[in-house]
Amino acid sequence: MPRILTLLSLLSLSLCYSPGVYAQEREEEEEDAFFIRRIYDVALTEGRCYDWLRALSTDYGGRLSGSPQAAAAVEYTRQMLDTLGLDSVWLQACRVPHWERGDTERVRIVNSPSRGSIDLGGLALGNSVGTGPEGLSAEVIEVQGLDDLELLGPEALAGKIVFFSRPMDPTPIRTVTDYGGAVDQRVYGAARAARYGAVAVLVRSITTSRDDVPHTGVTVYEDETPRIPAIAISTLDADLLSGLLRQEVVRVYLQANCRTYPDKLSYNVIGEIKGTRYPEEIILVGGHLDSWDVAGGAHDDGAGCVHAMDVLQVMRRLGYRPQRTLRCVLFMNEENGLRGGLEYARVSNERGEFHLAAIESDAGGFTPRGFSCDGEASIFVDRFKSVIDRFYLLEPYGLSLSKGGSGADIGPLKSQRGLLFGFRPDSQRYFDYHHTANDNFDAVNKRELEMGVAAISSLVYLLDKYGTD
Repeated sequence: MPRILTLLSLLSLSLCYSPGVYAQEREEEEEDAFFIRRIYDVALTEGRCYDWLRALSTDYGGRLSGSPQAAAAVEYTRQMLDTLGLDSVWLQACRVPHWERGDTERVRIVNSPSRGSIDLGGLALGNSVGTGPEGLSAEVIEVQGLDDLELLGPEALAGKIVFFSRPMDPTPIRTVTDYGGAVDQRVYGAARAARYGAVAVLVRSITTSRDDVPHTGVTVYEDETPRIPAIAISTLDADLLSGLLRQEVVRVYLQANCRTYPDKLSYNVIGEIKGTRYPEEIILVGGHLDSWDVAGGAHDDGAGCVHAMDVLQVMRRLGYRPQRTLRCVLFMNEENGLRGGLEYARVSNERGEFHLAAIESDAGGFTPRGFSCDGEASIFVDRFKSVIDRFYLLEPYGLSLSKGGSGADIGPLKSQRGLLFGFRPDSQRYFDYHHTANDNFDAVNKRELEMGVAAISSLVYLLDKYGTD
């Protein structure tokens, strides 16, 4: 709520309430402000998130579901949660995809009349099929998006490599908006191009940066069409390829060694502090434990995992006994399947649980800017008016609250009719690292990461104290 509305609200209280009631309101406001300040003090001086992230992203590295690194990260985070004196820590089984990249991909412009042969940097998209050991070579057809495929049809696309070259739109202030506008070609491009007989796809990396760093990410196939290789190339290489295509016919050679194996058993990692008054009402804080295989997954989403873990650590260190159950969930397989989030919601619904609120951190470990929230309109009025009215207590810390999305892993909980929040740090640098070989521990600032823990912990405090008033 904007500060001006809050001040007007307080003014109306002073006119309508007795002096005793108003004094009580002021005393409660001061108590909340003082406790939130203590949260920040502890998070910034006694937090453990940075050390946990160092181990998670450096010792275990890329944690793609089904990999030995993912299995080791499950055990590491379980052990760390077990040291916090929580009421319960457990693993929740889920079957996850097991995809492996194999040897380094090769992408080469072959015998260009003007430039000769040129090697491009590429990363196969997650779940992509391989080319076979001999690779494949074909003429490249450039398109701007999925709609162009239908316009061109099989006459133009059959036997070709389709190159999706649409860049992210740099004009939205929040870069996640840019990402949402461009990512469809990466996710669905291979399946759609296969409908028209294409033999492979190349995709411009989803980032506003112009650099030579390719970005991976998931691709999703259709059962009714052939599965063709899908490879991302960097933005500079995409610009190079586009420039050549304006001048001449271009052939590209691709070689990728990806392979999908049978699903494997993995786990969500869960720890909780039981509520003292309303234990059946759950406030969840979570991130996804898996990451792409090309780096340490520090921002995506090691940061979100250690945020969630440290929220519980900070609350325990403060001696806080919540009214409602505070639960940390580290979801497995957000990147290429969402199996952990889906299984968590299925089990929760089967048990008749109720998540009063869920907060997901999956936007990096940068400076906190606030939260977006998602839920039915009536929920805001019926259950969360007191929280919304008191959000001004977080404004001095640079935090705002807006309507919007929450997170992929907590999305399936929407049917429980709680409120879903997405943690929103500064987004300007996130897609410089997202799904790249640069997403490592040295890309994360310690203080920014700790500020994220403090911001989320403060929202948890308000939700726990006022969530159903």
